[in-house]
Amino acid sequence: MSGLNVNSPRPIDIRLHQASRLLEIKFDNGTECMLSCEFLRVYSPSAEVRGHGAGQETLQIDKENVNITGIEPVGNYAVKLMFSDGHDTGLYSWDYLYYLGEHYEALWQDYITRLEMAGHSRKDISKEHHER
Repeated sequence: MSGLNVNSPRPIDIRLHQASRLLEIKFDNGTECMLSCEFLRVYSPSAEVRGHGAGQETLQIDKENVNITGIEPVGNYAVKLMFSDGHDTGLYSWDYLYYLGEHYEALWQDYITRLEMAGHSRKDISKEHHER
């Protein structure tokens, strides 16, 4: 998944919609996907999130309001996404972005299930919440 397959679909357009916190990606095979910043943040390919092997993943919580603050191309194979919570160590290869788009529903449900099993739930971000 991390390597780049020669036949892999490649993004031809990546657009950030900051107001709705969505990243729109169009691939050269006609596939289009809209991935939320929260989804991209919790599925970051970084060692901080993924760990260094199976079972070492760190569950990301309280990422409902995270946004992408920057996108930097890395060669011809990936982008580095900078998030509003300071996270910026994940390199999203074209293969990985395509994988996330193709498996969005199952991955999102898996994330919600893992949150619930850990005793967390997503906050309703439509309501204003205040900090003290």
